Amino acid sequence: MSHTMRDAPARTLTADVLGNAVGAAEGSAASAAAASASLPRRRTGPGAVTWPMFLLLAALLSGCGGGTGTGTQDRSAEAASGHAGHADAAAADQGEAATGDGDVAHDDAHDDAHDDAEREAGHGDHAGEAPATVIPAGIAQASGIRVATVGAGSIADEHEVQGLLTPVEGRVAQVSARFPGPIRALRAGVGDHVHARQALATIESNLSLSDYTVTSPIAGVVLQRMAAVGGVAGEGTPLYEIADLSTLWVDLHIFGDDAGHITTGIPVTVTRMSDGATAETTLERILPGTATASQSTVARASIANADGLWRPGAAVRARIVVDRARAAVVVPLSALQTAEGGRDVVYLRTGDRYAERTVTLGRRDATGVEVTAGLAAGDTVVTAQSFLVKADIGKSSAAHTH
Repeated sequence: MSHTMRDAPARTLTADVLGNAVGAAEGSAASAAAASASLPRRRTGPGAVTWPMFLLLAALLSGCGGGTGTGTQDRSAEAASGHAGHADAAAADQGEAATGDGDVAHDDAHDDAHDDAEREAGHGDHAGEAPATVIPAGIAQASGIRVATVGAGSIADEHEVQGLLTPVEGRVAQVSARFPGPIRALRAGVGDHVHARQALATIESNLSLSDYTVTSPIAGVVLQRMAAVGGVAGEGTPLYEIADLSTLWVDLHIFGDDAGHITTGIPVTVTRMSDGATAETTLERILPGTATASQSTVARASIANADGLWRPGAAVRARIVVDRARAAVVVPLSALQTAEGGRDVVYLRTGDRYAERTVTLGRRDATGVEVTAGLAAGDTVVTAQSFLVKADIGKSSAAHTH
């Protein structure tokens, strides 16, 4: 009996095993009790084993044996369940891996499609490609982007000088009293426009004691009024100064060696400093004297003043064109932009695509510049709002990089 107990595999009894053993023991004990009741009583000694004890011990051993079977089955089920769990986990891992591969493949395909679209748009981030962007024609038109075909032109050799506006000599009139006497009325003020033979003043003659009228000799604008009502005008006393300002002189001051390049008949562009308005004219004469205060040579031209905004005494700027030189490729200054590294660039349009082009520049004047390398006659370049194209290319390049 004890040999059987030693050979039994050692294990930890779970709650289920103990429950099965107790149940079996209780059933065996009941059977043993019933059996012992029918057996004859025997006298027992200190080391003898009675039938009830034997039967109880057998029942206990029977319960332990049944518990062993149940525990083995439980362990088998647990093992099977564990294997199934491992299989399910492996399958799940394989499914996740497959899903991950699918997502990676999808992302790669999306990225490739995006790159293809950008390459098709021509962002020019690839080696050897110029930065570019695509602007639909409608958007370009609405944004004020304008283009022109490159061709030959001329570059002016210009001198920029300062000048002063003055009334034209012979178009300024002094209005004076013919006879001495008190001034009874004045009918015009400074800034008033008057016409020829318009009445300007009434004076009572001291000689005839009758009133006489003073009129304007020319049509023009009243520049000064030098009399007051109630005052006494002497013979020849000036009452008004009137000037015809429909045309003005521009006296340009030429300094130093520049005076040797200036001749009559050459073009002049006069710029009004107040609002930047310009007027085109030609030099009419070079004055023989030298301006005492500035020690400059005075070259004179005249400009039309139909709007009356050119005012005598106002300072102006002027560009005097001394010479013009032909150039094979000329673009407006508005076409130029400065790119990274200080490069001079223009933007070529092909369809809806606008590409940056680095250029080498030559001579320039106030409106255009000679291109010695980078462009050819017949190219189409942006001439207005080129900074918008530059900004769009920069934005596209930044988006493509990220």
